[in-house]
Amino acid sequence: MKFLHAADIHLDSPLRGLAAHAHIPREVTDDCTRRAFANLIDLAIAEDVAFLIIAGDLYDGDWRDHGTGLFFAREMRRLGRPCYLIRGNHDAQSVITRSLILPPNVREFSSRTTETFRLDDLHVALHGRSFPDRAVPEDLSATYPAPRPGWFNIGVLHTSAEDPGGQHARYAPCAVESLAAKGYDYWALGHIHQRQELHRKGDAPIVFPGNLQGRHACEIGAKGATLVEVEHGAIVSLRHVDCDVLRWESLTLDVAPVPDLPDLYRSVRFALEVARDAAEARPLIVRLTLRGATLCHAALIADRVQAEAECRNAAEAVSDKIFLEKLVIETTPLPDRAAHADDLAPLRHAFFAALETSAVQDELLKDFQKMDGKIPADTHDRPRPPLDPAALAATAAEAWAIAEAAIRGTPP
Repeated sequence: MKFLHAADIHLDSPLRGLAAHAHIPREVTDDCTRRAFANLIDLAIAEDVAFLIIAGDLYDGDWRDHGTGLFFAREMRRLGRPCYLIRGNHDAQSVITRSLILPPNVREFSSRTTETFRLDDLHVALHGRSFPDRAVPEDLSATYPAPRPGWFNIGVLHTSAEDPGGQHARYAPCAVESLAAKGYDYWALGHIHQRQELHRKGDAPIVFPGNLQGRHACEIGAKGATLVEVEHGAIVSLRHVDCDVLRWESLTLDVAPVPDLPDLYRSVRFALEVARDAAEARPLIVRLTLRGATLCHAALIADRVQAEAECRNAAEAVSDKIFLEKLVIETTPLPDRAAHADDLAPLRHAFFAALETSAVQDELLKDFQKMDGKIPADTHDRPRPPLDPAALAATAAEAWAIAEAAIRGTPP
């Protein structure tokens, strides 16, 4: 027997953070969650699973129209085998106002009490409870029944478990050891979007499969579902299977060793080639961070638009399926460079001394305050100008590096 465990589908949720990126084609980003869900159903059919579990957040929130429900119903008819689902915080009973009659192969766990569904021919019992409201502070797992003796018992639960919160809000928290002590053969969890196996005790895994499709720059890497194979009442195989149709990646490149900008952009291209191969022909949206003390620092910060264009150029040279979402420049000047610039030492000392005087600080801050909020849209990734003396002092070394490069008339 095989079954498939998915969660956090977020049907019809848009990809976030791409409004200002006209260079990314709509056909790449449209309907990603629907296409990933169709891949999930394809997988269920190809693997001939006995049933599918969706552990919460099938929907991203209340439907914009009935098209979301109609799509799900069509896919369930195509699935043609049981699907067991619970509601999570995004699609809690109180959140979704529109509805359609579900196909007969779909069984939804009650939000009023814990419920058990049985597959008598397979001796499988599934225990679960849906969220009645978006915020559920109590431990729902405490209400789950004892396992059915001699059967394969599965707990279906939407929970933050022991996650401290941050990227994911805390809902229905519970202790991992309490789940393990329940005596079930498998816990199918949802809510945490990064795949995790919290506990393995014999044949009793506790699994977050992660979400099905990454939707923004914080949901990086492969996304999909967990395929479980059971023989004679014991799990013999447990593996992640990719279902995503588009992938997000965060690349951090140490550019300290590179001697000049051409070498820097060659390094960018190589890193993108590695990411392209890992994405296995999927479109890839990349947030690229350049980091390190480097000779290239002043040139990068002096013209961020040029730097971003060069990185986009490198991405397009690698593949027409790689798109730069953001370039983050976290480089610094070489710490001892100014100290060795003996010919400019008097000017350097005067530059830093002037920045320490209140009169110069006041004039500069007045100018920066006028600039704040007036940066053109095509340079939206620039940081805000310094608006207080501490922020002004923090930019002094960077400003001098740019000034020195301009004075010498050579790349930094």
